[in-house]
Amino acid sequence: MRDFQVIENDSASPPVRVNSIMTVSGESTHSSESVRALRTHIMARHVSAGHRALAICSTTRGSGCTFVATNLAVALSQIGINTLLIDADLRKPGVARALGRQPVKADLQTALSTPANFSDCIERNVLPNLSVMFSAGGVRNAQELLANLRFERLMDFCLREFESTIVDTPPANIYSDARRISTVVGYSLIVARRNRTHLDDVKTLVEQLHGDHATVIGTVLNDA
Repeated sequence: MRDFQVIENDSASPPVRVNSIMTVSGESTHSSESVRALRTHIMARHVSAGHRALAICSTTRGSGCTFVATNLAVALSQIGINTLLIDADLRKPGVARALGRQPVKADLQTALSTPANFSDCIERNVLPNLSVMFSAGGVRNAQELLANLRFERLMDFCLREFESTIVDTPPANIYSDARRISTVVGYSLIVARRNRTHLDDVKTLVEQLHGDHATVIGTVLNDA
């Protein structure tokens, strides 16, 4: 079980603590209520301001980035928000594993490398109100695919078609993908892990994202 707290960048309010489980069932447990608290935080600080997309970033692999992205997308869908979850980790994707589902349609790589219709690369109703664009991963030209104008067009499509789009990204200390994704998406949430992620690395990533004109709305500290 992972325990998170959200640390706001511009507020002195208490952090919100979140357990990383998928809120798929309707059961009211401490864990599910904590996930909903994270959702409330994002709704208040991001969605209510009219922002429709958010990149979830981390400095190192194993920080819990995919768990945060998946939980947040599921939680948003459960309150009736038409949500798209994109696995934009073209290196070592984890969303399919987190959801316990094997992708059956074309994926992000297809959407970015071919003239395919974006809708054909999205699996609809994976859960009620939740659609997913999976990643096959392991592509050699990931940075080039993300730098292509197709990625910008994809995000424009997502902003038109979905009320909220959550984008999972690979670790920023290994690849520059997360910076490119955040620049296009416009807003980022950074995930760090206690006793594993270096504070200086988080500060550096925040500075880099700000330099790339992406807004960092907060940081999630994973205590696991």
